[in-house]
Amino acid sequence: MWRQGKHKILKKSIPQAIKKTLLILIVLFIGTIIVLGSILPQHSASLTQSPFVSVLNNVGIPYAGNIMNLILFITIFSGANSGVYAASRMLWSLADKNTLPKKLAKLTKNGLPIYGLILTIMGGFLALFSSVYAPNTVYLALTAISAFAVVMVWLIIAWSQLNFRKQFIASGHSLSELKYKSPGYPYVPWIVIIICSISLLGIALDPSQRIAIIVGIPFSIICYAYYQIVYKKKIGR
Repeated sequence: MWRQGKHKILKKSIPQAIKKTLLILIVLFIGTIIVLGSILPQHSASLTQSPFVSVLNNVGIPYAGNIMNLILFITIFSGANSGVYAASRMLWSLADKNTLPKKLAKLTKNGLPIYGLILTIMGGFLALFSSVYAPNTVYLALTAISAFAVVMVWLIIAWSQLNFRKQFIASGHSLSELKYKSPGYPYVPWIVIIICSISLLGIALDPSQRIAIIVGIPFSIICYAYYQIVYKKKIGR
């Protein structure tokens, strides 16, 4: 009975969460870009400070730029905190599934993945130091690779969504069994795949970003080969 009630709640809440998240992303990201692009003058395209600060300074609100800098600092700190949380838990999850060394799955009394947290913080400090001591080499390569990773993740998500229904139907199910159907299928996944492919092409054509392709594609192939050769055999045992 409890499981049926939980299933009904998820059936209702998951579609609502997806729609709300999409609306928030459109308003916050696309809406912000449109507003800033409309307000900022064309000669300010290469700003050395935050566009939000520039807009508020142009308006003439006293101390508005300093206040916005403080808000941006808090926002960045919050984003870094959530990134550390997500990365450390992801390392724990991968280690718990035997994809990474089992030691990374160690938890403290309070459920903190201590080794995953330490490894994440060390990586963060190395990235911070590289932005100071090697901004045009190591740090540039790290930012390019992270951009490549984001594009590849969305490309894989779209490809998975495109093939999900085919495999779902091939396994003897019908579309009526799906409690939430992604709107615009199959056009939306194909649009995402095309946009991500264009982004990868742009990264490859940009000399300062090309390192992401040189490093990212072989790394992705190695991860896929490891999954097929090693990890998949472990699951089958």
